[in-house]
Amino acid sequence: MNHQLLDIESINQAPGDFLSEIGHLFAVFDEHSQDSGNISYGVKAGRQRFFVKTAGVPADPRPFLPHQDRVALLRNAIRLRGSCAHAALPQLHNVIESPHGPMLVYDWLEGDLLHADSAARLQPQSALQRFRRLPVAEILNALDTVFALHLELAQAGWIAVDFYDGCLIYDFSRREMRVIDLDMYCEGPFVNRMGRMFGSSRYMAPEEFERGATIDERTNVFTLGRALANLLSDGSVARSTFRGGDRLFDLLRRACHPSRDRRYASIPEFYAAWVEAGKGSSCS
Repeated sequence: MNHQLLDIESINQAPGDFLSEIGHLFAVFDEHSQDSGNISYGVKAGRQRFFVKTAGVPADPRPFLPHQDRVALLRNAIRLRGSCAHAALPQLHNVIESPHGPMLVYDWLEGDLLHADSAARLQPQSALQRFRRLPVAEILNALDTVFALHLELAQAGWIAVDFYDGCLIYDFSRREMRVIDLDMYCEGPFVNRMGRMFGSSRYMAPEEFERGATIDERTNVFTLGRALANLLSDGSVARSTFRGGDRLFDLLRRACHPSRDRRYASIPEFYAAWVEAGKGSSCS
């Protein structure tokens, strides 16, 4: 059944106030759970549950990005979702304009975020450690979802930025991987103007620390290789801890080579090697 959250185009009040009036807020993600400045909500409206993402409060001086930049990133996320229909991305149902900027109304995803802080991440019952203990075939299927999504995004012209396990939600009961928070992805290759870019060092390529370096698909090949190392191993590029076969280990080493010229030249080339190793969705 349709309701205001799916139909309305704009509101004249703060997002939290509006959502409290039209549904039940069962979760709030604010400065207590993350430092981006965004504020997101879990809301039940009618019989459906949604995840609603906003740019937060305009006057809040604490976030590292100004409110106008956070708004721009949300609009970037809207463009990305409109250009890619891969099932790993949550459905974007509606965009509502508010005095605080756009409100992005997504599906609510069941599952566990694979990211936690360094102390919790090492705990045996953390989502990441539980995921690492899954059968290899199940991990490979989940990774294939991530890699196939990035193949589709690369074909649409997107370069991944700030991808790490905080973008991954895994539903252990359904054995389903979903990918979220791709707001910082860029259209086309670009030059690193920051030096140390946004992201987790566990996933970042050397050029993401180098001002003036090119950030492109070779950079993303490294990032996806690091996903393989972090999820099918202990985060190292060591044969003794890697749970895959020799061909996958060879793929891992090439993808994560410090020299850009020694990596796969593109995401399609990386994914073709993944398929050739027998792990791509096109082989199933």
